[in-house]
Amino acid sequence: MTETLNQLLKASILKNWEHKALCDAGKKALSYGEMAQKIAQLHLVLQEAGIKPQDKIALCGRNSANWSIAFLASMTYGAVPVPILNDFKADSIHNIVNHSDSRILWADDATLNAISLNEMSALEVVVNLNDFTIAYSKDAHIAEYYKNIEQHFKAKYPNGFSKDDVIVHDEQPDEIALINYTSGSTGFSKGVILPYRALWSNVRFAIDNIHYLKADDGMINMLPLAHMYGLAIEMLFPLCKGCYVYFLGKTPSPKILMAAFAEVQPKLIIAVPLILEKIIRSKVLPVLQKPLLKVLMHIPGINNLILSKVRKQLINAFGGKLEMIVLGGAALNGEIEDLLRRMRFPYTVGYGMTECAPLIAYAPWYEIRKASCGKIVDRMESRIVPLHEGDEVGELWVRGTNTMLGYYKNQEATDSTFKDGWMNTGDLCVFDKDGFLYIKGRNKNLILGPSGQNIYPEEIEEKINNMPYVAESLVVDRKGQLVALIYPDFEKGKQDGLSAEEVKKIVVENRNELNKQLPAYSRIIEIELREEEFEKTPKRSIRRFMYK
Repeated sequence: MTETLNQLLKASILKNWEHKALCDAGKKALSYGEMAQKIAQLHLVLQEAGIKPQDKIALCGRNSANWSIAFLASMTYGAVPVPILNDFKADSIHNIVNHSDSRILWADDATLNAISLNEMSALEVVVNLNDFTIAYSKDAHIAEYYKNIEQHFKAKYPNGFSKDDVIVHDEQPDEIALINYTSGSTGFSKGVILPYRALWSNVRFAIDNIHYLKADDGMINMLPLAHMYGLAIEMLFPLCKGCYVYFLGKTPSPKILMAAFAEVQPKLIIAVPLILEKIIRSKVLPVLQKPLLKVLMHIPGINNLILSKVRKQLINAFGGKLEMIVLGGAALNGEIEDLLRRMRFPYTVGYGMTECAPLIAYAPWYEIRKASCGKIVDRMESRIVPLHEGDEVGELWVRGTNTMLGYYKNQEATDSTFKDGWMNTGDLCVFDKDGFLYIKGRNKNLILGPSGQNIYPEEIEEKINNMPYVAESLVVDRKGQLVALIYPDFEKGKQDGLSAEEVKKIVVENRNELNKQLPAYSRIIEIELREEEFEKTPKRSIRRFMYK
């Protein structure tokens, strides 16, 4: 590394001093210079509190400009931020703060109202993210110092804070940048130790491959910043490019999103597939399924004109300047993907995991292949290790700059994940002849058929999810037989004038058509209907461990 992440960030701050950096919806945007000044104020507080490089600082709250400032202040000081998803239960927050040895906690009102400080006795200072006031301090001196931070700041910089005063930690490639606790579908949360090289490599890749994003462009933050996908690509990357990050401040409902798209007019959107799928199902499919259009869609030439018009309307719905939407965190529905490809909509599907900060594979929209998630990214190597001799599909192992150092205070898990410098992703994959990666499913989800055949439940679920009135599904193994748990799309049924019972009947009858598409050993023996959605992780993956 001839450059570092903190150097990239500092260079962007100095270059874009007067430009917008962070903006909470409905509030005045902070410039890069104002952001740098707030970071410098927090550096004084960290110094006064006796925080040393590599000390841990936990961070839990809704995405916001203040969340970003707290994170950046911790990282550029040399401390180790520990981002915690704000929808974790109180006991999980307590456990992570304690397990990570965090000395300081930044938390918003909602988090502070939910947690108990008595459960985190090692904490020395708690700061409210809503207004940067001290919520708790073991040392009364720190609370008093913080209360008068403006005076202390003026004393430190009597001539005002300028570009010359911006100081960032001079990190080493393998130095710990942050610890990110996973929220995966297995139910067991582990602290992923990510070095600076991994974050730098992700940001560098984005800078090198997303050329159309320029300084002053806006990006709408939709993913949790406590998740690596949102943190690296929706915050660190745009800030290093001189863009501004726009925070919704609320759950991204269609109405809120549409208003934000119109205001920010983003060129790049980072999202989970579910967001795009909902827009397609609610805005596009109902139009294309009208009787006249269904006929016209079968006429060569005219169908392309229709799809071109739909494409333009869809891009306008995203603000009108969209160059690409990058999807990750889950597979894209096959039926939706077919439609997007037919209209040449600029989408792509990437692949990664927390342990790689997060990027492993990517390709731009004009190169991506159906059902693929791109090619292995720069500074990374990969190999497929078959579970059985002769298998084409196998576990994906990776190594390179993006990989983690290991799991915090969990040597057993670290040792089971690494072998000879290679890291096991746990995903079952296959490459095509041109190096495009295809994910079949998680190794831990693999089901063995009656004669030892490999059954990938995710592939069956994709077929189920394309069937009439299915919202989501999960395939489980019960004593050697496959059962599909399904949450019906009652909303779509209601739009079509069907009762809940009629929807359920259709969903159950889908099994006959489904089994015609499946080999005998992977056919579904029973459909089990659910009245509620499945429990999900923040990246909208089903928490599979909860269902059997």
